[in-house]
Amino acid sequence: MHTVRFYFDVISPYVWLAWTQVPEVEARTGARFDLQPVLFAGLLQANGNKGPAEIASKRVHLLQDVARWAMTLKRPYAGPPAHPFNPLKAQRMCAALDDPDARRRLAGALIVATWENGRDLMNDAELRAIADDAGLDGAALLAATEDPAVKERLRKNTEHALAEGVFGVPTFLVDDQIFWGNDRLGFLETYLGGGLRIDKSELAERLARPRAADRKNV
Repeated sequence: MHTVRFYFDVISPYVWLAWTQVPEVEARTGARFDLQPVLFAGLLQANGNKGPAEIASKRVHLLQDVARWAMTLKRPYAGPPAHPFNPLKAQRMCAALDDPDARRRLAGALIVATWENGRDLMNDAELRAIADDAGLDGAALLAATEDPAVKERLRKNTEHALAEGVFGVPTFLVDDQIFWGNDRLGFLETYLGGGLRIDKSELAERLARPRAADRKNV
């Protein structure tokens, strides 16, 4: 049975769209997805990028694209009260959980709460209530967001993801292969079934080709 590391940040609607499809992929493949919280902002900063909701034209596209995906997947879509929002406490709450099943349960509850039900993940009372409703101790998890060890764990998770080549969310990592985006779940599923194997020597040769142009900073 494969374990797929699912790097996520609740801020991303594409994390939500991927999460809604995970149980079906698991059922078909026998794989298990291990949800790992990271900070999308940290991934962006390390790679000199902006999030799509920070760029006016991309924000328009993002909101339309997510609505189309929601209709296609037949999921209710309210969206958070503001976007982008600060997901730091929600991510730390997930990072505070050692048990992968509990972490998965909380992460799924937070993702669905904001993207399907429109709940505010910057509100402490909402965070506590969502965790309680997931069968966890919301007050303890909220308090853990101020624990230096939990803060460090989330930072280390993000650094580890960067070291593995992760640059965005959702990212799925199995073996040494990265699949980025909810729209790559089909590729991931085929890979889990033994397909889409990349010839590493061919990839190395392509990567060794020089860059012929670079944009200048303006």
